[in-house]
Amino acid sequence: MTYNQTEQPERAEGQGKPERTGTFFRFEDLRIYHKSLDYVTWLQDVTMLFPESDKSQLAIRFNDAARNIALYIAEGSARNKTQFIYYLRMAKSSIRQCMVYTTLSYGLNLISDAYENESRTQLMEMTKMLGALISSLQRSLGNGHGNYNNGYHHNNGNGNRRSYDAEPIPGGMNIQGGYLPED
Repeated sequence: MTYNQTEQPERAEGQGKPERTGTFFRFEDLRIYHKSLDYVTWLQDVTMLFPESDKSQLAIRFNDAARNIALYIAEGSARNKTQFIYYLRMAKSSIRQCMVYTTLSYGLNLISDAYENESRTQLMEMTKMLGALISSLQRSLGNGHGNYNNGYHHNNGNGNRRSYDAEPIPGGMNIQGGYLPED
């Protein structure tokens, strides 16, 4: 079960899952955020299999690095675009740390080939998603100024104001929410 698939009590016939119109916290609308939570949950289960002697160091640091991916995304989302990009890069740094911990765990025979491959696959996918989100935000900045929180208005020199607050970007992204949840 992934983080997004929480168990719900059965509803009376004709009552479906209520429509979610958006969240108060914008990072909760980012697919990369949910992907990082799925990785944390998966990793917690995997590191529970580590021998008791190894849990004190490697498993704790590995899990901390994984949690930092989600934490940096959440923290950065409350900042302006330039700062958000910085925090997304920090999230990518945490992914690289997880890759090192994956390699160490595999080399110490703490995880199987299948777990090593699964970790590597998830980390590569998150790296690509963060890279795309960073590129999207950088393109939206144009001249390097912008405010992720309050929208950004730019006079393009012809007297036309352009707002970047929720401008759509090709590929299912928008500046306001980054990667949107899949339908």
